[in-house]
Amino acid sequence: MFFKSKEGKEKIISLYNQKLKELNIEYSEKSVETKFGVTNVITTGDAQNPPLVLIHGTGGCAPQILDSFPNLASKYCVYAIDVLAQPNKSAENRLDMKSLDYGKWLIEMIIKLRLKNVTLVGFSFGGFISLKALEFNETPIRHVFLIAPVYIVNGNPLVGLFKMFIPLKKFIKTNNQKHIKKVMGVLFSEYDDFALNYMSNTFQHCNMDFSPLPVITKDSAKNIKTPISIFAAEKDILFPGKKMIKRAKNIFPSLEVVDLLEGSKHVPNTNNFRTIEDKIINKTRI
Repeated sequence: MFFKSKEGKEKIISLYNQKLKELNIEYSEKSVETKFGVTNVITTGDAQNPPLVLIHGTGGCAPQILDSFPNLASKYCVYAIDVLAQPNKSAENRLDMKSLDYGKWLIEMIIKLRLKNVTLVGFSFGGFISLKALEFNETPIRHVFLIAPVYIVNGNPLVGLFKMFIPLKKFIKTNNQKHIKKVMGVLFSEYDDFALNYMSNTFQHCNMDFSPLPVITKDSAKNIKTPISIFAAEKDILFPGKKMIKRAKNIFPSLEVVDLLEGSKHVPNTNNFRTIEDKIINKTRI
């Protein structure tokens, strides 16, 4: 099971609802049955606007990613999806990262939501899911925006081990805040009390997957026709920005935009998220 205890799950869902309330937006929330598990989705914005599917990263949830992109709903109907087996309201089923299952799951969600010409925005592990969807069936997707995505390159495993995973393991063992703050300092360009609280509870109360992350093959990448925009983070130790841009240019024939977020760690700061949001909003829509 993903959650270690019922009490732990309740704590996280309480924080989830707190963040959702703090957004102060009009929204609807529903559960969608998929063959991979029940999936929670939050919808905001005018249903007459073009659809945009928003996918958060590891250790995240739909309200958090909506908080990072507060203005998308002015131009799109935004569907923020809770990723399976993460600290949120979706099912606890962890899918096989080496297969196309995450892509199949997302495409099933898009079909069940009856969406076409979807703009897809994926942050971190959400970028991995977006690319898996393109590998499986890119028909309903018109453009993909990837922010510090998993699945293109990986960083130096020794750097990750010493700077992140050892402090993380120490935190899980001791629940000492100084260890989780080290992790947050490595991952986040900036973070607030809510992010710290959410991540602390996630790593204390959830069975997180620390298995090696795959990278897309050149053969799979060259078959993707959908336009791709990538925002890579320069100081990202997990998925280094310059290394990512170099490989992305080499393997994706449909690459339209590559931006290096200078000085950014894995999780961009508010200003960087605003810049990305402006580019998504200003993208010419059909």
